[in-house]
Amino acid sequence: MQSRVEGLKASRRAIRHLLKDREPADAMAAYYVFHHPDEKTTLVVSPEGVEANPGAHADGYVALSRTGIDLFRPLVTMRLPIDRDPSATEASAELLARAFAPGQPAILNIPSRYRPLIDALFDVQSDEVLRLYALDPARYEPIVNVLVTRSTSPGGLPRFSIRSNQDGEEEVVASASLNWQSPYFAEIAVSTRPQYRRQGWGRSVVAALSGHLMEAGRVPLYVVSEENTASANLAESVGFTDTGVREQFLQASLKERVSGVKMA
Repeated sequence: MQSRVEGLKASRRAIRHLLKDREPADAMAAYYVFHHPDEKTTLVVSPEGVEANPGAHADGYVALSRTGIDLFRPLVTMRLPIDRDPSATEASAELLARAFAPGQPAILNIPSRYRPLIDALFDVQSDEVLRLYALDPARYEPIVNVLVTRSTSPGGLPRFSIRSNQDGEEEVVASASLNWQSPYFAEIAVSTRPQYRRQGWGRSVVAALSGHLMEAGRVPLYVVSEENTASANLAESVGFTDTGVREQFLQASLKERVSGVKMA
């Protein structure tokens, strides 16, 4: 009997052709499929059972990943059969139905082109449009700030921060850390306490982490809500440029299964 790990490896082989490791648009999806810990990754591929045939190619997949974002809801990424055949709506719906139980809550990070199908199959509680930025080395300039210190997150990833003890107790007031890191890319997350904003400290820690990533041979990525102008301006001031990629971040649950798929 095939073990879970062997099955995961077989599924990864079957979907390898669906993702380009060195393309920013595929970077996050590729991380969660190929580099996220095995014990926290579940892959469902289409057509069902294709992974059992060595050398066979799947036409889509859904990846459910357990992360620190939410302990009870998986972070879900996907590539659906409709990418390869626009008429494959039913196959895409069937794949999603195999990946989720009706009513199962999840956090979906999807290409915007999937939204009509997701709306037809899921109850969406909240949504957010995200822009993907990538650092342009030609626009990057190091920022020298002696307040910036480097540390390591509990997961072993690098983190750069600024501390202050203005209120008599030392606290982190600005930090740049990583949501994930693959061999080729890493996604930066920045946090600055409201009372310390507009002092350049967020920019300083993002620049420091970006420089560290480039030295390690990775392309820094930065994801921001379309409505968050301040965060977008920070990224652009460090040297990030808009890739044009738009994804949607949804909190949703699968509807009860019905025959046929009706899309608006």
